[in-house]
Amino acid sequence: MKVYKFGGASIKDAEGVRNLKKILKSESDNSLLVVISAMGKMTNALEEVVHAALDPERDWQKPLQLVKDFHSVMLSDLFPDSMHPIYAEVAKFFSKLEYFLKSNKSGQHAFVYDQVVCYGELLSTTIVSMYLQENGVQNKWLDARYCIITDAKYRDATVDWEESMKAIQAQVDREGITITQGFIGSEKQNSFSTTLGREGSDYTAAIFAYCLDADTVIIWKDVAGVYSADPRVFENPTLLKSISYKEAIELAFYGATVIHPKTLQPLQGKNIPLYVRSFTDLNQTGTCVGVGEDIDPKVPCFILKENQVLLSLSALDFSFMMEDTIGEVFKLLHKYKMKVNLIQSSAISFTVCVSDMYDNLEKLLEELQKHFRVRYNTNVKLYTIRHFQPDTGKTIEKENEVLLRQQSRETLQLIVR
Repeated sequence: MKVYKFGGASIKDAEGVRNLKKILKSESDNSLLVVISAMGKMTNALEEVVHAALDPERDWQKPLQLVKDFHSVMLSDLFPDSMHPIYAEVAKFFSKLEYFLKSNKSGQHAFVYDQVVCYGELLSTTIVSMYLQENGVQNKWLDARYCIITDAKYRDATVDWEESMKAIQAQVDREGITITQGFIGSEKQNSFSTTLGREGSDYTAAIFAYCLDADTVIIWKDVAGVYSADPRVFENPTLLKSISYKEAIELAFYGATVIHPKTLQPLQGKNIPLYVRSFTDLNQTGTCVGVGEDIDPKVPCFILKENQVLLSLSALDFSFMMEDTIGEVFKLLHKYKMKVNLIQSSAISFTVCVSDMYDNLEKLLEELQKHFRVRYNTNVKLYTIRHFQPDTGKTIEKENEVLLRQQSRETLQLIVR
């Protein structure tokens, strides 16, 4: 069995849906589960509905109308007959969503978010499933919320693997094509919708693959595969033929948008290879993530993180920075939700590079300055180079002021401004 995953960019318009049909028609294997995200930017659009619904001064019907308009255009392009049953199916989903928005009494953002945003995936898969059905690709539509069973940690739910495996194995046909949603599940206690957090659709594909003992997972993207660097930032990156699970997790840790570690972990557990392929060029074989050499070809891989904060701390009395002291620093970093990207320490100083994703820097500095001498730089860049060569970072060092340089056997990191 194979598992395919299509993101929102692959079905952002009617032509994308037609291309998806072309890919599935080219598939000779008749045992396929297809995970599909919300269309285009519909997750963002539904997030606006959530913001409006929780703001007493805003009207949620206006942003919701934009979501309706988008899907209306998509329907008219794919189903010219306005009496087609798909119109009634889509109307039912919007009716359910509106009922929730009118009757909801909860002010908890994460809960409301999951009950609203899930409709992006439910709508996209219903439209795609029926379009495929109309065009010679027989399939079964499956509600992932009855398969991915989670706890009630809304927006970042934890999967109940035992319950999910039972549900998936009971409901997924091993013959034919099944269309289902990425990103969403439901909590076990009350069956409310939940979402799986960052890269949730990729993670969904991995969950289904693990539970079904799939042969492969293919993630279809608008690029030819995984590159040695972000093509939008670095010139002439190399397309990688293969990456090991371990190396992909390393790259993701340093900030590369390769594959999220939580997607790789279940696949690694059963040695299920994952391919990243282009949905616009089916002749490209893409990149394989699996067992084997770290990367092929073995070239330096560049990762850039911008808008970083470099903090350097020393004790007020110039005493040593010992484990207990550093432990207190990490408690504060956790308290203010700082993402730690680099650490360097000496006898009397401790330096850390962080991402201030929640604008908590001022609060953090206020607490740190009670106990430490604090120096800091904002808006710095962190370059990470995996598998660097002796001259790999020279250009970066020449063109920028280097604030910190750290090197291990395989990794070179440079903080510059």
